[in-house]
Amino acid sequence: MKRCYLAGPYRDSRGEWFVQQNIEHAGEVARKLWRDGFSVMCPHKNTSFYGGTDIPDQIWLDGDLEWIKVSDILVLMPDWERSSGTRAEKEFAEKLGIPVYVWPNVPRPEDVQERTK
Repeated sequence: MKRCYLAGPYRDSRGEWFVQQNIEHAGEVARKLWRDGFSVMCPHKNTSFYGGTDIPDQIWLDGDLEWIKVSDILVLMPDWERSSGTRAEKEFAEKLGIPVYVWPNVPRPEDVQERTK
């Protein structure tokens, strides 16, 4: 299975309702990518509502970069440009030579080259 990292806005200065909307929208896209045959890392769902805990934000951010390192592609959510974190994830993936696509313009898994581990 080809591994896909889904990147997009999580936080929102307008409040928790908007954060929840970001999480739900990312979950919908992740489900579609799974249905299409990708193994998907959706950090929105992986750490949803962990903010405000005793774990520093940098732990989550560094952990996400570890997942990107082992991904075959990175898929950007619509409106990805408004997120500084997503812009950084995109740049990180590009530096590693990981192909980046913007949802919904994503190739089929069989057309994605698996990266060497």
